[in-house]
Amino acid sequence: MTTAPVSSVPVPYRVTWRRREATDTVTMKVRPVGRPLPEFRPGQFAMLYAFGVGEIPVSVSGLPVGENALVHTVRAVGAVSRALCGLGVGETVGVRGPYGTGWDPETALGRDVLMIAGGIGLAPLRPLVLRMLAEPGRYGRISVLIGARTPSDLLYRLQARAWRTAARVAVTVDRPEAGWQGDVGVVTRLLPRVRWTPADSTAFVCGPEPMIHATARDLMRAGVPPHRIQVSLERNMRCGEGNCGHCQLGPLLLCRDGPVTGWDRAEPLLAVKEL
Repeated sequence: MTTAPVSSVPVPYRVTWRRREATDTVTMKVRPVGRPLPEFRPGQFAMLYAFGVGEIPVSVSGLPVGENALVHTVRAVGAVSRALCGLGVGETVGVRGPYGTGWDPETALGRDVLMIAGGIGLAPLRPLVLRMLAEPGRYGRISVLIGARTPSDLLYRLQARAWRTAARVAVTVDRPEAGWQGDVGVVTRLLPRVRWTPADSTAFVCGPEPMIHATARDLMRAGVPPHRIQVSLERNMRCGEGNCGHCQLGPLLLCRDGPVTGWDRAEPLLAVKEL
């Protein structure tokens, strides 16, 4: 990957591959048109621009090794995300980035690792999962815990099965469907299934904010220090460059100082009631 400057205006990228993950969710691979790819890290995000519609922040869900390409997973919840999900192979999307902080795998060296995802929160964790599974000797026992609304909403189902060769993978859903024989309930109910040493573990957590709160609480109760719980927070991001203030959380501008931060830093800020 060649280091390229970050553009403050959308740069055209072409969709080269897409896959429908669920009824409302699409994964797509995009390549910059006529220029090198800026260096992204797992956990960072790009501003994706649907021409004529608008722009939203979307975390990278894949960094293909040796390719001048990004992978993004988008869930259709608004006008822009619906337009992005409707893009076909050969069509163009505008991209700005990379922005924000990424996951810090160095804090997990030699330790047990838990990567805990709720819903679309598995997308920002996926590049970290792939990187850690490619370097298993650097870490202790690796576990991936996944929660989803229903079995039909589970992302990367085939790939997640392949992860089981090098990691403990456990899955739960909120609402089972016909034929589902797995766990039902919140993702933290999977923690007893994991072989780990809490006091010597690092956790990476991404999902809805209530899920992050509950997961961090249970991890700390088990003995994980809050500074070794990394979380990815979501706020309304407009500029991506720390200028507009839409994503401010206390002293943090999450597009610049986040979205990934330690729970020791995030917890007191999330406890402050908004006006």
